[in-house]
Parts: sequence; C-alpha cells; structure tokens
Amino acid sequence: MIARRLLAPSPGWVRHADVVVVGSGIAGVTAALSTHGALPGCNVLLVTKSLLDDGSTRWAQGGIAAALGEGDSPEQHLTDTLAAGAGVCDVDAVRALVTDGPGAVRRLIALGVRFDTNAGGVLELTREGGHLRRRIAHAGGDATGAEVSRALLFALAEAGAGAEEGVGIDVIEHAMSLDVLLAGDGRIAGLTLHVIGEGQQDGVGAVHAPAVVLATGGTGQVFSATTNPPVSTGDGVALALRGGAEAADLEFVQFHPTVLWLGPGARGRQPLISEAVRGEGAFLIDADGRRFMTGRHPLADLAPRDVVAKAIMNVLAETGTDHVYLDGTYLGEATWEHRFPTIRASCLSYGIDPVTQPIPVVPAAHYASGGVKTDLRGRTTVPGLYACGEAARTGVHGANRLASNSLLEGLVFAERIAADLATGLPPRSTPAQDHRTQGLVDPAAIAQIQQLMTDRASVLRSGTGLAIAADELRKIGEQQSREPSLAAWEATNLHLLASALVASATLRTETRGSHWREDYPSASDHWLGHLVVTLDRETAGKPSPVGEARTDTQSRPVHNASAGTGVHPDQAVGDGLSVRFVPAQQHEDDIQPSSPTQRACDSDIPPQADRAAVPHRDSPERSDG
Repeated sequence: MIARRLLAPSPGWVRHADVVVVGSGIAGVTAALSTHGALPGCNVLLVTKSLLDDGSTRWAQGGIAAALGEGDSPEQHLTDTLAAGAGVCDVDAVRALVTDGPGAVRRLIALGVRFDTNAGGVLELTREGGHLRRRIAHAGGDATGAEVSRALLFALAEAGAGAEEGVGIDVIEHAMSLDVLLAGDGRIAGLTLHVIGEGQQDGVGAVHAPAVVLATGGTGQVFSATTNPPVSTGDGVALALRGGAEAADLEFVQFHPTVLWLGPGARGRQPLISEAVRGEGAFLIDADGRRFMTGRHPLADLAPRDVVAKAIMNVLAETGTDHVYLDGTYLGEATWEHRFPTIRASCLSYGIDPVTQPIPVVPAAHYASGGVKTDLRGRTTVPGLYACGEAARTGVHGANRLASNSLLEGLVFAERIAADLATGLPPRSTPAQDHRTQGLVDPAAIAQIQQLMTDRASVLRSGTGLAIAADELRKIGEQQSREPSLAAWEATNLHLLASALVASATLRTETRGSHWREDYPSASDHWLGHLVVTLDRETAGKPSPVGEARTDTQSRPVHNASAGTGVHPDQAVGDGLSVRFVPAQQHEDDIQPSSPTQRACDSDIPPQADRAAVPHRDSPERSDG
C-alpha cells in the first residue's frame, strides 16, 4: 500500500511561524534569508533533517553557472540549457534562470562568498559539459559548495543573532518533516515534524504556518550508489505528493558519468569526479587507452551528461568491463593542486594519484531533474506550499540538467519565492482533522528498494525490467511496520518515490535525455511534454490497465507512438497513484537549440578572453563553523 500519511505519534507540542523553510542547502538558506529581508517583521522557521551543512550543497564541486564572462550572454546560456534539456525545458523558466542568474551570483559575492579570482580580482571561469562558454564560477578550486554553504550559514547566524522572540529567523536541526497540515479548503496550515533533541521541542510536533517552502534536496538514496548524502531520501517530494501536490518529470534522473569506481557492489554515497576536470582537459578512455568520446558527439568529452553516461554504458557492454577511466595525467600536478585539491585528496585516500594514474570511473545517480511541480514563483498546486532547489521541478532542466545549473536554480527560485511572499503572506488557517490513511514501510526494505531500482530503473531501462520493478514495489508496499522511526519514515518516502519514478519511466516509451529505454531507443516528438504524477487522498483503488485511452489536461487527443490508441495512455498504478501526460508549451519566437555541430562551431572565443568582469569582494576571514 501507499500511505497517504506517515504513521507517527500525535504532535506533543505546537509552535507558530509565518513561514517554514524545510532544508538548509543553498535553496533553503537563501529562501529563509531572502524572506527575512523582504519581511523583517515576520518569523521564519528553518528546519533541517540533520546539521545545517549536511545537505548536498556543500558537496558541490564544479561551481555555479551564470553569464558573467566577456562575450557571454543570458541568451547563450539559455541556448545551452535548452540543448541539454532535450526539448522539454520550460523556456520561460530557463529564461528566468539565465536572466536573474548573474545578479543572483553577484549578491552571493556581496554576501561573502569568495569565488576564485585572478591576480586582478576578476572571476576565474571554467567550462563544463554542454556549455559553449567558460561560465562556471568556482571556489577553492573544487570546493564551491563548501564555500557557498559557509557564507550562507554565516549570514544565517548573523540574521538570527539578537532577534526578538517571534521575529527573525529561528533554526531547528535534527528535524525530519513528516507531513503537511491542511486546512479544510486544502490550503497549507503548517506541517508536522520529528525533532531529535531535548526540551519542549523533542519528538513529534506541529508547526502552524500559512506558508511552507520545501527545499529538501534530491532523491539519490533511492538507488544503491549515488553522489548524494544519506539525508537525500526525497522527503519533500513524498511529503508534497501525500499532501495533494503534483510532481513532474520524475523519470528524468541524471546519472553523473564520472563517479570514482570503488569496486563491484559499492553502496551509498560515492566520490564525485567533477565535470570541471574534463573542462580543464581530462578525457575518458577505455581499458585499452582508447578515447571513446571522440566522434560520438561534437563536444566529445564535454558532451551533455546523458550523452557521456550512455557512451560509458555502451563501452562497458562492448568490453565486458565494469568501469572506464578518466585520464587527467596531462594536467600536471600544479593544476590538480590549484583547481582540484579536494578531488585529488579523495582519490589519494583510495590509493589513486590522478597526477600519474587515470581515475577509474562509472556513472552513478546524481541529480533529480524532476520534483514537485512549481510555477515561476515557486508555487506548487497546493496553496501556500512552495518548493525550490532539487526538490522542485521548475521546468529549467527538462530531460537532462546542464552542468552547474543546479546551484543557480536553487538560488534564483528561492529568491523568487521570497519575492512572492513579500507581496503578501497566504492567509493563516486552522489545520483540519486529518483522515488520510496512515502507513509505514518496514525499514528493512530500504536496501531492497535501492537494489531493485539500481537493477531495473537506473541508467538503462526496459519495459520488462520496469514491469518487474513495479510488481516488486507493490509487494514491498505490503511489508508494513507499526513502529515509527526515522528509518521507517525514510523507507516509506523512498517506496513512494520509487513507485512514482517507475510508473513515469514505464509510460514514457522513448529515449530522451537521461531517460534511456533500450526497447524504445529513439526520441519521439509525440512525447514532447511532461508526465505529471499525483496521489489521491482516498483509500486504495484498483489499477487501470496501462494504455487506457485518456486525453491530456487540455482535452484534446495526443497521438501516442507506442500504444496505437491515438491518444496518450495515462497510467493509474493503483492505490491512488496516477500519471498523466501534459504537452510541452511551444514558444516559436524563443531561441531554439541548434544542432550540436553548429553550436560547437559558433563558439570561437578563446578561453583566455572569456573572463568575468566582476570584482572580488574583499571580506574579512571567517571561520567555517
């Protein structure tokens, strides 16, 4: 069964806030700071599942993309993003990202983020896969996320210092958000959470608030091996689905092509080898030393991530090996120490020196391009519920995220949420009595879910494998527990997300971006659109057969290349989980991605001229605490 609400004790305490932000990465902290700046008389409560700096942001290596360099422009950034997104980006969302982006990065600098600069104080920019310009700002060589997190958390501490009770920003760590509280009319009235701590706010409690911002990060822990930290169990997306919000594009999971191979059967968070290493000149080779990306794509080793990941999987199948190599020995020790000290240290800890040895790499789950469906102001389909960062599906990424657009998306859309809240907070409502069915999946099922998803729904998918996954997930759903715990709540969230992902991947009978179907190896224009997932609030229902004729939300037939019914087959998975197809909006006047060959040929600005005329802010040294 799929629970509509997590089984948990009744709230033992209640507190009130004007805005609750869930998550402490770049999206969550920016949302809290920006909302506090726009509404200084309000109380913003930031809750985070572990410690403030335990999310994905601090692990980001490559940097943050924005059109800051000489000769670059938001239009060029838009073109690269659309090309990577494989035809299903929301052009308006991308335009908002690339237009707001440069100013948002400058505000980070003003906040105290120390990006790498040259001797003249000008930002050093690098290039990553899918970008035709050097537009990636980085810090500490390959420690951008750590520096961004340091500066944001310092600003958060300053904002909270000396605040009057009920005003300013409050923080609760070790707080797992469980479920939203809803008013009688379906709008947000707050949320429940479990706090591991001492004092009055220990255990399960409730926060009453008219606005909740989900910035809970990704879903990488649904797979056995991922670059995501252990806290990335998709809590925000699952919570939103149970609360009646729509999610979209869940089938588009990006597998980073260059993750350090730690041997067969490696599980949990794996060390990432940033795409920026290839941006500086490293290249992929097979076991025989052959550069296999040459000739596969005009951008070769700097092709979009989905292209590179697929190429690696093809090489593994052709050669019968379980990893390839990233050769950065030509970069020299000085480059490794200046640009990639963290990556080199990580490799050395496993007995590999990238200065002298090619690095064994393999794709692993990295980023969820889908999530809770939002508009350009971060609003979900539930009034008062917002989402940003990796938990959100803003429409920016389409079928495949462009490298280093993730930090920028979290930053830009968090600021947009604050701007929307500044126009007026939603009305405060009293939580209605909650009759949703409670449930818990046995925490022992977590490893089973992860292995199942790795075997049947990871880089390469098929209808047969997805059908097996769906059947096994239904069986896992019957493995219920009556003992609330952090592990059981995470297992329940992972089960819901896995079920929704498999349903979406089953329905999309094509290969597009990061969704690769071996039984449908080509993209189809009939699938230019989005798969929207919902979970009803009622009790279990009967599944409808896959392929049942339905129409899209605009009530017009859409030809389905696979079903032969003349319309797209929406899928009712059972127990209230359903998926429907919504055609992509067409913007004829917007820049469309040209062919990769043409785009590569049009990029003729030498790297040394591609620098950003953005001054580095002199700021006092601050601790990383």
